[in-house]
Amino acid sequence: MITQESSIALYGIPWEKYEGLLSLLGDDQPALRLNYLEETLEIMTTSRLHEEIKTTIRMLLESYFFHKGILFFAIGSATFKKETQKRGLEPDECYCFGEKKEYPDLAIEVVLTSGWIDKLEIYQGLGIPEVWFWKEGKFYFYKLTERSYKTITGSELLPELDIHLLSKYVTPENQYESVKNYREQLIKNNRN
Repeated sequence: MITQESSIALYGIPWEKYEGLLSLLGDDQPALRLNYLEETLEIMTTSRLHEEIKTTIRMLLESYFFHKGILFFAIGSATFKKETQKRGLEPDECYCFGEKKEYPDLAIEVVLTSGWIDKLEIYQGLGIPEVWFWKEGKFYFYKLTERSYKTITGSELLPELDIHLLSKYVTPENQYESVKNYREQLIKNNRN
């Protein structure tokens, strides 16, 4: 079990080697993440806490989607890459809304330690409309514009989502109770 996260950056790595590593590792190494940006390859490990937080966020969000009747497609940590942009990564969680698409509408990253590569730069090259970062107990939101990401105060894809309520229940130490209580709160708020 990995209790700490760590990363290493390798420079001058051609696209073909990145794809070769992806093929070699396949889905057998879920605790390893590969981030690729213009010949820089970052290899990261994820800790148990990281996985618990991302899973809690996923369960809470999916509870919200079902409660609100939002048609979604959960893609998890699938690899997204674009050779023409020399970019690739595996988000912690990601979703398409309305229909399946080649790239997700929303990507979510849990940040416990800082890495070597600017993930927003990778997401920009992939054209992901909205990216959330969970860092130090708080969500940070970014919307893709024509040239870069801009910080926004809440999700524009999910404008009715009460982010303060959601954040309150991102407590990985008791996932079951967190999700149960969040669902109950959604129902209670719906009655008011």
